[in-house]
Parts: sequence; structure tokens; C-alpha cells
Amino acid sequence: MASADLRHELLCSICKDIYTDPVTLRCGHNFCRVCIDGVQDTDGGYGEYSCPQCRATFQKWPPLQKNITLCNVVENVLSTQLHHEIIGICCTYCVDSPVPAVKSCLLCEASLCEKHLKVHIKTSADHVLTEPNTSLKTRKCSIHKKILEYYCTEDAACICVSCSLAGEHRGHRVEMLVEASEKKKKKLKTVLQKLITKRKKTEERVQSLEERRRKAQERAAGEAERVIALITHVRRRVDDLEKKVLSEISSREEKMSLSDVIQKLELKKDELSKKMRHIEELCNMTDPLTVLQEPDTRDLCDPEEEGGDEDKWGHDGGDEDTGGHDGGDRGMELISHISHSLSDLIKDINVIFYVQDPADILLDVNTAANNLLISDDLKTATWTEIKQNRPETAERFLYNQVLSGRRFTSGRHYWDVEGSRSGWWIVGMCYPSIDKRGQQSYIGYNNKSWGLYKVLVYNNLCSVRHDSNEIPLPHDISSDRVRICLDYEAGQLSFYELCDPIRHLHTFTVTFTEPLHAALYVYNGSIEISGSNCEEPSS
Repeated sequence: MASADLRHELLCSICKDIYTDPVTLRCGHNFCRVCIDGVQDTDGGYGEYSCPQCRATFQKWPPLQKNITLCNVVENVLSTQLHHEIIGICCTYCVDSPVPAVKSCLLCEASLCEKHLKVHIKTSADHVLTEPNTSLKTRKCSIHKKILEYYCTEDAACICVSCSLAGEHRGHRVEMLVEASEKKKKKLKTVLQKLITKRKKTEERVQSLEERRRKAQERAAGEAERVIALITHVRRRVDDLEKKVLSEISSREEKMSLSDVIQKLELKKDELSKKMRHIEELCNMTDPLTVLQEPDTRDLCDPEEEGGDEDKWGHDGGDEDTGGHDGGDRGMELISHISHSLSDLIKDINVIFYVQDPADILLDVNTAANNLLISDDLKTATWTEIKQNRPETAERFLYNQVLSGRRFTSGRHYWDVEGSRSGWWIVGMCYPSIDKRGQQSYIGYNNKSWGLYKVLVYNNLCSVRHDSNEIPLPHDISSDRVRICLDYEAGQLSFYELCDPIRHLHTFTVTFTEPLHAALYVYNGSIEISGSNCEEPSS
């Protein structure tokens, strides 16, 4: 305790370590010379100096005096500490100066140097010697003060000879300490081996989880980038659509102007008013001769002419009416165009926001044609001229096709494929009852399958096909990656090109009547399932 207090008094308040070249300020506090020089350099710019410990101020930095007494105390403490650290356990009987002990006597509870050990052996030959030890009291029985030599297996305790013969362990099964120690070491080694195995498995599990977390972070970053790109694309398309619609409305408003028609009708109204006044005057005349000498009234109001005028003005005005009617039809067409454009945008957005619940799609080798090589991870199908010599079964395709092992009977799902840059391939989905032989077995050549075709040898020709009905796509697929999205309950199977941004290619609308399997066809190349996810229906 005193040694600890002394060491505390020898600590510099600046660096919190034992003084190095200690110096004293005028206020009486001590510091390392290097530490207080640093304080002087810091305070010098303010024109006033202060003690770091008591904050006593000095207008001028006082001269630093070396504290010789403190310096000597520090040297002695450090040398004694180092000496003890080097020596370790010292001889109990060497009181003049510490001498390292070579043995400890359990009976005497003392440590002995070489010199005192020789004397001890001669005088006490029956004493028990061990390697130097500081905890000698713990190696004796607390009751009989004798050396612990045995181990009671019933009470799992180390005991002395008196404990085993006359003490509370009398009649118990005991073993020598060395024997019991070896048995326990053997058990501990077994436990250690188990712990090593568990730790190894835990480390592997941690590595696996870290890898999954890394991939999840990368996937999330990628999805975030795609969402940002898609939203930017959607905003741009909505802005373009808004400009187009407003321009169309403005153009049609100009075409539908009624000013000219109104002006013509106003003139016609004035003319009719004049005729009406003239006829009223004739009706009010009492002189029959004047009335009869008036030109034929048919010149004033001929029914056929009136009818012709109505037809004429009806036709002229009808341009406006028809224009209004046509404008209504064109308005509906415009609304339909807007709705269709927004529908395409929504489809593009929906493919991004599938809830991601990983569900691997693995290829079923039992359905793979013999000219397809399936990778060990069941993710890639490669066309090969070398027959694989798989057994011919009813579920195996004859030509270049393979199905997924997993089937889908509900929910929303999507999976991605990446095709090679050579040959051609087909991706899609089909019922398990699809024919496995003949021309009708190809994806899209029957009413049990739906497929997207990419024929790379014909300028990236692309189309979709179902029940032998082919629908050419309006543009080529520039990317090698395609996404297939299934909404079983809604009866929708959609294809997307995984470009930037994602582009909708085609959607089949069907009422599914059987489970669906992912299906691949490849010739002169390969195709890989690069990712698959699903959203299961909520209960």
C-alpha cells in the first residue's frame, strides 16, 4: 500500500507518468522538464504564464530548477521495481539483498535460493519442494496445516493425509493429486476439443453471416441505384407526357375555335330579323293590292331554302359540333394514351418493388436433355455436343431444355437469367405436363408454356411465344440479362430487360390451371440463373 502511495506521488500531473528529469516551479509543484517546456510554449503567446496544477500566474516565466531529491527518489523506485521484475520470487532468507529463489518448501512455506536450498535439504530431507511459488499457504490443509497430497473424488476436494484417515473424508475414495490431475487434464482436453470444434463452427457461421450481410448490402445498394434510375426515368417520362398532353390540348383548342361560326351566325340572325320585320309590315297592311303585288313570299322564306340553310348551318356548325364530338372521341383517345403510358410506367415500377424473400431456383437434372450440361450448383445450363448419357425417362426432355426443381402454385415471384453472347436461348415457364418429345415440346410451341426468345445469330431477334403464336418485340434486347416475374393469382407472367432503367418487354395474362416451373432452352451457348426471389401470399 505504501509503495502504491509513493508511486502515485511520483506521477507528473501533465503526462500522468513517473517524473523524467523533474523540475520545480516557484509555487512548489514539480513536472517533467519536457512537459513544462510544452506548457511554456503554449502560454507564451498570451503574455502570461500559469502553473498547470494550481494555476498560479507569473508575468515572466520563472527559471526551472532541477529537483535533485525527487530525481534520486525516482531513480531508486525505478531501479527497485526493475530489479524485482527481473528477479521474480526472492529467497525468504536473503534479507540483505533480494536473491532469486529456485525452489519453494511447502512445509516451511518459504522460498529458497541455491545457497539456502542446500542447507534446507540437509536439515529437512522429508520436506516437499516445488517450483518457486508465492501462494504457499493455499497448498496446505486449512484444518490440519498439512500438505495437500490427495484428492477426494466423492467431494471433489484436495485433502491432506489426516483428512483421509481421521477427518471428514475418512472412508472416501481418494487419489494421488498427480493421478487425479492427469484424469482431469484428459477430461479437459476432451472438453477443449469440443470447444475448438464449436468455435470453428461458430467462426464459419460468423463468416457465412458476414458474407450474407455483405451480399445483402451490395444487393440493397444495387436495388437503391436501380430505384433511383427508375424514378428518374419515370419523372422524365411523366414530364414528357405532360408536355405532350398540354400541347395536344392547346392545339385542339385552337382548332375548335368558334369565333368564325359565331360571326357568320350573327350575320344570318340580322338578315332573318330584317325579313321578319318586312313580313310583319305586310301582315299589318290593309291594302290588299299592295300585299299581293309584293314578290312571292317564298323568296322571303322558302321551306326548302330554310331547310337548306339549316342543313348548311347545321353542317357548318356541325363542324364544330362534330368537332366537339370528335374532340370528345379524341379526348377519350388521349386519356387512353395517358392511361396506357402510365400503365407501362407502373409495370416498370412494380418489377422493382417486389418484396424480396430469397427462394433459390435450382435446375432439375432429371428433366435436362442429354445435350445439356448442368453445373454443380444447378444454376447454369450449357449446350454441349457430348451426350451426357443420362437415363431416358418420361420426365426428361429430348431437345435442349430443362425445368426448375421448384414449382409455383401461388404468390408473386421473380427470377433473373443471364444468357451467353452466342447462339440463342428461350426462357419462360411451363406446366409439368408439357410434352417432352417432338416439335410441340419446345417452350411456347404449345398451350402449356410461355417463353421469351432471343436469337443472337439473327441480329438479336426477339419475340414472345405461346401456343405457337409468336409476337415480335418492337425493339431488340441489348442486355444479356432478363427478369421473369410471375403473379400466379393475377394470372400474369411478365418479361423485363435488366438494363438501365429496367424495360418492360411483354406480359402474358392467363388463368393458370397447373403448377408452374421455370423453363430454359439453350443452343450453342449457355444460360445462368443469376438471382431469384419471391413474395409468398399473405395468409
